[in-house]
Amino acid sequence: MYHSTRGKDLIKASQAILAGLASDNGLYVVDNIPTLTLSQSDATLSYQEIAKRVFKLYLDDFTEEEIDEIVSLYNEEAFPYGFSEIKGTTDYSFLYLTKGPTFAFKDMALQVLPKMIEIAKRKNNDSRKTVVLTATSGDTGSAALAGFSRNKSNNILVLYPNNGCSEVQESQILSFSNNNAKALAIDGNFDDCQRIVKDIFAHEKFANIDLISANSINIGRLIPQIVYYYAAYLKLVDDDLILFGERINVSVPTGNFGNILAAIIASKMGLPVNKICLCANENNVLTDFINTGVYDANRQFKTTNSPSMDILISSNLERFLYLMYEDTNKIKEIELSLEKNRKFSIPLEDLKKKFPNLISGYATEEETVKTISDLYKHNKILIDPHTAVAAKVSYDHKELSDNCYTLIVATASPYKFSKTICQALNIDVKDEKTNIEAIYRKTGAKIDNRLYQYLLNSHKKTVVSLDKAYDTVKDILGKIND
Repeated sequence: MYHSTRGKDLIKASQAILAGLASDNGLYVVDNIPTLTLSQSDATLSYQEIAKRVFKLYLDDFTEEEIDEIVSLYNEEAFPYGFSEIKGTTDYSFLYLTKGPTFAFKDMALQVLPKMIEIAKRKNNDSRKTVVLTATSGDTGSAALAGFSRNKSNNILVLYPNNGCSEVQESQILSFSNNNAKALAIDGNFDDCQRIVKDIFAHEKFANIDLISANSINIGRLIPQIVYYYAAYLKLVDDDLILFGERINVSVPTGNFGNILAAIIASKMGLPVNKICLCANENNVLTDFINTGVYDANRQFKTTNSPSMDILISSNLERFLYLMYEDTNKIKEIELSLEKNRKFSIPLEDLKKKFPNLISGYATEEETVKTISDLYKHNKILIDPHTAVAAKVSYDHKELSDNCYTLIVATASPYKFSKTICQALNIDVKDEKTNIEAIYRKTGAKIDNRLYQYLLNSHKKTVVSLDKAYDTVKDILGKIND
């Protein structure tokens, strides 16, 4: 059963997935975090089998057959090169979650979320049209479009910051444009896009459509992310990189707090995790919060070379705060302060007492480029800028690792950020296709052929000024509703 972070009324998983945001503007959380105990023989389980185990714990009103329907979408059509890859050294590895249709970890959830929603609607006798409204800092939008646009009975509308994504990210987003799938480039940042989405959910009602979120404010986005931490741990065991039962460190590049929250939840479910490292870029509001207890978004928003982390208001932090206090009134008080003042504070000892294994740091743009360069030079491992942030922060905290093996989450293909990769590898920066081919010639890093299709097929973008964005979205939804 699920309830809001701001209220205790219980609902089932299918209802929480369809609602996305709770009616009191809180986020849905599971009433009690379940336990998932592993055995050594589980190291040979397939990704689908691990996913099924996790989903059965969280999708409380889904049948086994319905869960099989969802898990079946982890297939060769969407993931022709497998689901993940682990590559590294004797004391750390990168978990590459970059093998889906848009080459980013968001695919791991957004390939299955449409089926979750379809089944949830069926279970609740809901025949209204599904309209997905989501904000993206780059990767969520394309992954959501890839997942939802396959079904022509769905409509999807994506908001993204104009000039706030890489060229490949924007090409992917625009490639899916059709009668049912639209993307709007908003003259603002990700926080602006996310605020518009939340305001629409909070204030607009439509009689003939189900308005559903594909952001990680939807619990259906978060649950699949738990799976790959279990799958990665078992893969480390199977590859003889760790002994079964041995604890690992997890280092996660963090923007909207969804991916690292999944790691925190996995650890609370029983996964043997030692330290969890929250890794931020120069928009380091989360690092300051973890280290001081003060969350202050009243600072300059920086556009960096790790754009998917260019976020100052992290939605999933509300779920994290609920895990800390388990007090809905406390959460309402904190969120009211954040909404009014863009700031709140908690006693640092509360955070350290509840999450003693959570550490944090950040990397500058220059450190990000140097990390990419050094890692390729010394280890012939190529990573994207977001992953480089996590690697740099991991190196900075090596003395806190307790000699445990470290898993660094690699969140996107380096080819999605070719200009930064060229800079790191001393390649002259030119147009996107030339950059990609130059990186391949130098490194031999595999290129998914779908990448070229995105660059060729992207459509002209629609730019909307920030002051007109809310009304534009409302008008589009109104036309779908009519």
